[in-house]
Amino acid sequence: MQVRYRTLPPGYTEWPAPAALRDAVACLWTRLITAGAERSALVLPDGCTDLIWEQGRGAFVAGPDTGPVPTSIAAGRVIVGVRFRPSAGGTALGVPLSELRDQRVDLTDLRPADARRLPAALDPATAVSRALDVTAALVHDGAPDPAVTWAVRLLRDPRARTEDVAAEVGLSLRQLRRRCHTAVGYGPKTLQRVLRFRRFLSRIDARPEVLDLAALAVETGYADQAHLTRECARLSGLTPAALARQRAG
Repeated sequence: MQVRYRTLPPGYTEWPAPAALRDAVACLWTRLITAGAERSALVLPDGCTDLIWEQGRGAFVAGPDTGPVPTSIAAGRVIVGVRFRPSAGGTALGVPLSELRDQRVDLTDLRPADARRLPAALDPATAVSRALDVTAALVHDGAPDPAVTWAVRLLRDPRARTEDVAAEVGLSLRQLRRRCHTAVGYGPKTLQRVLRFRRFLSRIDARPEVLDLAALAVETGYADQAHLTRECARLSGLTPAALARQRAG
């Protein structure tokens, strides 16, 4: 697959996935730390699974998270990622994502042939191109689960009841849970919580200077500010105000 990302910018950058992959892939991303000391970051749950290549390490899969994951990146290190949509990771990788929940697993342990295409010593531009080629082959062999794709759209509404979502997509509640565990990594209730949390993050990222937590709680689907605070602590390890300050910094 042809790729235009020849010069990687410093910091964290996202690009849209190629058109042929957009049903399964949310974005392509890179992280480049150019100079200075080791950098720390906090990875937060997003309902997605990532295929990641790291310079000096090789390829691994970041399974779906249910809590914050502190990470550190050495200066001069390049990381390339392909982020699967919530309904796509399990079918593409050919493994129930519930087995990878809250884990980082070397691609060698899951798909050895694909791992050999993404060795640690690649140059970053080649890694981007090969990661997309590997992803295209994975998606070709395992398309997103259509019922879960539909359910994800419905669960973005924090008022949606999982029983009603299951009925609308033509599944029993037990079937929906089982298929979500395979395709997403956890059940529909947890996915709904994560999607609501991401809505809160998008609001504070868009307007960091406005932090009316009571209003934001209602706007993003929480019962009240206390509910927002509890969920933020569970999913990020921080209070909403502390999380907003961190992201603004």
